[in-house]
Amino acid sequence: MWTFTTKAAFFDLDGTLTDAHVWHGIMDYFAFHNKRRWTHRAYMAYHFPLYIFRRMGIISDGTFRKPWPAHLGWYVRGYTLEEAEHVWNWVADTHVRNNWRQDTCQILKQHREDGYLTVLVSGTPVPLLQRLAKDIAADQVVGTDLEVHEGRYTGRSSGPACIADNKVTLTQAYMERKGIEIDYGGSYAYADSISDSYMLEMVANPIATYPDEGLRRIALERHWQIFPSE
Repeated sequence: MWTFTTKAAFFDLDGTLTDAHVWHGIMDYFAFHNKRRWTHRAYMAYHFPLYIFRRMGIISDGTFRKPWPAHLGWYVRGYTLEEAEHVWNWVADTHVRNNWRQDTCQILKQHREDGYLTVLVSGTPVPLLQRLAKDIAADQVVGTDLEVHEGRYTGRSSGPACIADNKVTLTQAYMERKGIEIDYGGSYAYADSISDSYMLEMVANPIATYPDEGLRRIALERHWQIFPSE
């Protein structure tokens, strides 16, 4: 257990470390194996209207995104942990493996070599995030926990989805639980989406990484570093 103050480098996943969308990889698994078609239809029926509302400016990007990771648990409802592991491995090996951004992965590697604690902070389900962390040798993960009852996934998340402002709350709670005291003033954060601005604000060294239009605007206003440099 970490019991001393340490500097950390926090990394969002989708759009930051990879140009693939991990949530889409989960959907691809079930489409490829011709499973959970009604689950997918229900997922899309719930989320597509929210997408329209966001495009119309009726709801915020954070409001639109928050249910996404929480509802990914629908796809593995009733699965044992071992059964779901096949899903996580397929997504990692088939959907993500060839889509890592080599430049940002190199930044993570350099931080690790410089003695920083490297942490993936993502809405991705925790077991899948742990699997992906192994591929790039990240130290810790903070993600969306999926509820398990009697050894099977219930289809629900066991807490708030790790997205938008929840990324800060869950990250800080995780570090406290692990006994890791973070020097946020000496730490870095990397993310691509405007909904990740909360996580970037958490540290003294925010890096807008392959930023979307909203995050780029904020980064320019606040004089945050943008990567790749413009």
